[in-house]
Amino acid sequence: MATKPKIKIIDDNNIRAKIDELYELTDQVDLAKWSISIAKHILRLLGIDYNLVNEIVEGFHSNELWQQYGNSRIQNVRKSGFAVHRLARETDDEIYKTALRAVGQAISSAHMREHSMVASDYAIKVIGLLTSNDIDAISKEREWQLYELKRIIKKLKNIH
Repeated sequence: MATKPKIKIIDDNNIRAKIDELYELTDQVDLAKWSISIAKHILRLLGIDYNLVNEIVEGFHSNELWQQYGNSRIQNVRKSGFAVHRLARETDDEIYKTALRAVGQAISSAHMREHSMVASDYAIKVIGLLTSNDIDAISKEREWQLYELKRIIKKLKNIH
């Protein structure tokens, strides 16, 4: 069943549909890896060194621990996601706020797999904000997301 964006965005619906099909077949750990990769990618595009933001560092770390050890760490993941969303509420910069939303959703992908698609949508919203909704830039970002999901699945599953 196809997911629907939970936020208002201009999007390349064809590429999002391809991502969505693959998302449905992908396990939650791989989706967590993918969404964290998206969050780091968006922060790099914005020139934000997340290593300087303790809440983000802790959030990425808590998600990665969950990937290794499972549900025993889920409370830490939720706490970390909330901390990043709190940072988003505290900023007036719409692009930074949206990037933080992508990060918070990516961290929370350990809690619920649906957060990974929401993180990808927030990343698209960042691109839209940066480019005045240039569909070519949005499509390029969606292509990158699709490629990245395929790369993670292939790497983790050792598919040739």
